[in-house]
Amino acid sequence: MQEDSPVQNETTPDTAQTERPQRAGRRNRLIVLSAAALVALGLGGIAVATTGNDRPAPTAVSLDAQSRAEAASRADRSARESSTPVAPSVSPTASPSAVSASPTPAKTATAKAKPKPKKTTKPTPAWVDPMPGAAVTSCYGQRWGTLHAGIDLALPSGTPIHAAAAGTVTQAGDASDGYGNSVFIDHGNGYLTHYAHQSRIAVTVGQAVKAGQVIGYEGATGDATGPHLHFEVHQGMWNQIDPAPFMRAHGVDLGC
Repeated sequence: MQEDSPVQNETTPDTAQTERPQRAGRRNRLIVLSAAALVALGLGGIAVATTGNDRPAPTAVSLDAQSRAEAASRADRSARESSTPVAPSVSPTASPSAVSASPTPAKTATAKAKPKPKKTTKPTPAWVDPMPGAAVTSCYGQRWGTLHAGIDLALPSGTPIHAAAAGTVTQAGDASDGYGNSVFIDHGNGYLTHYAHQSRIAVTVGQAVKAGQVIGYEGATGDATGPHLHFEVHQGMWNQIDPAPFMRAHGVDLGC
């Protein structure tokens, strides 16, 4: 009786040889795919979180931040390596700028400025020379049979004539008896002064004048042979007295 052949449940050698290469190929493809996935996850900066345990997932690391940090480190190192120390210049003497740079004490605001000396002016005397520096050409007294009632003082025509003392102008203009342009000043003490032969008069009637003030300019108007000032002193109107002693008594020497 022929025995039945047992059921072939196991894989035959030929079949096993065929399936092993197939399983090996699938395993290799899985390894390649897994490696590619890991590389892709690493390039994207994504951390792989493990499952099945309680440990926290690793923190994602940005490759861009790391690359920037490395670039900054390289740039800093390059700058340090390329910089060369500058040797200090040696000068035998200090430069003017260094000397001038030294601090100077600042003036305090509370420092008092030195007071400027005040200009002092001498007070004008009560009586002055009516034409200082003039030459005397004629004094008071008899001349050619008549009384020359004043003193003649000569300087170039146009020389300023000054009031002999303070007072009020009582007459300014052409006077009679050959005096020409004349000015009379009343000094308020019973005396008047008379300035004759002027080329131009600089005051008006009623004007108050001071001693030394310009009242006109020397000329040759009226009966005059040349430019000069005919100066008279009156004790009351038309009562002429010798000007020389009167003016000396008031501190002025007219040269007669």
